[in-house]
Amino acid sequence: MAAWVLRRPVFRLRCLQTLGRDFTQAQNIHHPTEDETDEHEGKKGAFQPHEASLQGGYRLHYTPSSYHHSVGNTARSRSQTDNEEDELSLATLAPTFRQQSNRYSVSSSRHLSSSKNTLLDLALSKDHKTEMPSASQFHRQPVPPDTKVDTRAFHKCRPEYASMTLDLTQRPHTIEWEEALHLLQKVGVLRGSMKPSDVSQFLVELSCLHAYKMSLVRNNQYFIMLLRYSVENLRLFTDLQLLEVLQAFVWLDIPSTHTLLGLYETELSCRTKQMTLHQLLFAADLWRCIGRQVPQFLQHLYDSVQLYLGKMGIPELVQLLYIMGEGRHCPKDLIHPVQQLLMSHLHQLNPEEIGIICLGLFKSQTSMSETAVTHIVDKAHSNVRDMSDFAIVNVMKFLRYSYLYHREWMEAMTHEIPRRAPKMGVQGLMHVALTCSALHYRNDDILISVAERVPSLVPHCRSKDSSKLLWGFGNLQFLPGQSPSFYPSLAEGLRQRKAEFQRYPEHLLSGLLGLAFVSQFPEDLLALALSPDFVKLALKSTQLDLKKDLYTLDGTVALELPQWTGPRLSCELRKEVADLLWKFAQSDVCQKPEVQEAESALQDLLGGEKFVCKRMILPHTRSIDLEVHFDSTGQPIPVNPESHTATLSAPERDSHKFISNRNHYCCHSKQLLGMHTMKRRQLKLAGYRVVELSYHEWFPMLRKSRTEKLTYLHCKVFDSL
Repeated sequence: MAAWVLRRPVFRLRCLQTLGRDFTQAQNIHHPTEDETDEHEGKKGAFQPHEASLQGGYRLHYTPSSYHHSVGNTARSRSQTDNEEDELSLATLAPTFRQQSNRYSVSSSRHLSSSKNTLLDLALSKDHKTEMPSASQFHRQPVPPDTKVDTRAFHKCRPEYASMTLDLTQRPHTIEWEEALHLLQKVGVLRGSMKPSDVSQFLVELSCLHAYKMSLVRNNQYFIMLLRYSVENLRLFTDLQLLEVLQAFVWLDIPSTHTLLGLYETELSCRTKQMTLHQLLFAADLWRCIGRQVPQFLQHLYDSVQLYLGKMGIPELVQLLYIMGEGRHCPKDLIHPVQQLLMSHLHQLNPEEIGIICLGLFKSQTSMSETAVTHIVDKAHSNVRDMSDFAIVNVMKFLRYSYLYHREWMEAMTHEIPRRAPKMGVQGLMHVALTCSALHYRNDDILISVAERVPSLVPHCRSKDSSKLLWGFGNLQFLPGQSPSFYPSLAEGLRQRKAEFQRYPEHLLSGLLGLAFVSQFPEDLLALALSPDFVKLALKSTQLDLKKDLYTLDGTVALELPQWTGPRLSCELRKEVADLLWKFAQSDVCQKPEVQEAESALQDLLGGEKFVCKRMILPHTRSIDLEVHFDSTGQPIPVNPESHTATLSAPERDSHKFISNRNHYCCHSKQLLGMHTMKRRQLKLAGYRVVELSYHEWFPMLRKSRTEKLTYLHCKVFDSL
């Protein structure tokens, strides 16, 4: 007999008395790498197939990542982290518009804990303590960047930026160590008799020491004393002195996690109403250069900005958007006036400013109208040849967040990316691929140019980079034969970064899913992903639901690797996820008019309800199906799902039938995306014949008569027997 199915995708000081003691008890602190930073802030790094997906049964969660530069000048190094792109959880703040969502998907990224900090507990520790190499150091010792990116290049576009930003490429006039030592000894002599102006002046002068000798200052007891006096005089500083001290902290390389800085944030927050707009933006930029998240200060900044909106020029607006992006938030009451200002100044923006605006809007998850987004990308397109690689990647990120397909921009990318790819860094390439995937835009010129560049950059790939590249390329059905070294090199990159999976298990799962989409099954990595210890680790996540990803991999292994003797998920977990998916499908997907219409018409065609079964044949692929059976003579027979296992061994033919959605395909193409291609392949492995009711055909039929629908279905069903 034959079985037929119609399917849908189911996808926070200690008292001052303790300050001296705190310094002597300073301990090494774990400084999160860019990878960690990305995923800590609102779980921006989460990237995985997700529920109520926009893209055919799964959704990508994007998180800000950065191009981290480990160089001697740490302050300058921090500027490189401005490229923390990225990927904010689209599940928390949805844009005002989207590319048409996939209504047929069923589906169901970390908080860095910190020990109790003391006021001055971090200033010295990192300079004189070392640790033995360990697996955990994988997280704190990022691979040197493959390509350097100037993430603050837009500040060079206009001289006005100089009054509200710090140029990290221009250190203060340097002093020698002997002069610095003399200053420190003078601190010891003056001690408590110092005035606020003395304290600020000492800090400013000490910050002029050569960067490579700065640790000698931070380890000096008189410097510790000076910091304590700065706290005691905090409220006595003038606004200018306060900003001077904060700037000095940048060059002194005070750790961003130092609790001393919390007091400075509080003090600055209390002064926002009396500061000028440029002072406010300068303070925000200094916090960015220090690398510290200051939500309290930024909220006060945003409240004060309301008073200056009518007086904002282009530099102020661009810098504000940059700061919003680095703070990962744009207050709702600022979105509309900011959009209006942006639209009024858009024609005067230069290429790098456009790029940084896109990055700021992307990182802050600021949803603008479709018209506004289109105009921004129109402006970018008119300047595309003059844009840096960094700016182009930022536009791509903004398009990905907005789910806006901009035809002219994407067509321009078919020329720009192949031309630029050989010199681009791995993270930029990853974002290009991820945007193409999110927009369902497949272009072999883009994909091949990226694929040819990536293997040489694998040593620079974090597990996140590898996993997202694998996901994006697999989703777009870039076949292994098109670039033979691409998939193996990235799979090897995952193996080299196994230690990272202890903190980011989702990276392994995402990468393996991308590989499975193109029939690549690295059994050692699959065995790791399905091992009891890894499954237990993945299920511990309170911010990520990885059950469905595990379930999809498990079901895929069962069907595509019949010789598999490795670990599998427990029956209990499989049943739990399957029940969850089916419950969602019944309340959502099964209620779609086009699904109900197809089910009803099939029942009429074949003789009643008993001949059509709506269920999930392969629940791990997150889809529902309309299943029908035929005997060997082509006559419909009742469907009994419980006895299906037995019928598979019988001589009768089994078939499967599916109402597809446009989000299952690459745009302007009949090429199915990864999950959907994989499902059809696995249905055939399970003994079904897939008969496609493509959306191009079925959706127009919904407007036609019942007779025309039945005639269409009759041809589809019986002509395939």
